[in-house]
Amino acid sequence: MSTEAAEPPEGLPDSASRAARDLSVVFSRLRRRIREVARDEDLTPSQVSALTLVGKHGAATASALASAEGVRPQSMAATLAALAQHGLIRRTPDPDDGRRHLVALTDAGRARVAGDREARGEWLARAFQERYSEEERRTVLDALALLERLTRP
Repeated sequence: MSTEAAEPPEGLPDSASRAARDLSVVFSRLRRRIREVARDEDLTPSQVSALTLVGKHGAATASALASAEGVRPQSMAATLAALAQHGLIRRTPDPDDGRRHLVALTDAGRARVAGDREARGEWLARAFQERYSEEERRTVLDALALLERLTRP
């Protein structure tokens, strides 16, 4: 991690600033590495992200997906068209508004999301088993319990 002494924001101890900075770097690297593990060669990162989002939250409109991903509706439309071409999603009329369509996973899409999730989880578990001692794994679990507090309001 970075040991360079950046000036912490006023009123914050150096340890808080360093922990925030280093945690962000480690999570970004870990996230990138986990993404590499899944068999995503045929999909772009934005396609994988949209597919995962639909898998996690269920059927949604293209505009809701665009909003959730923070992209323009036109970009999401292109992403969804590619996913449909791969046979991973289907569009059905929205029962509440016939002018809109809901995007949902096909059986192939569900299998893809589940397989990718399993591959990532297996890689991470193996990496913990191979690279860390039992004591170090317990330390990671303790640290995760502390980090969980950051997710609470």
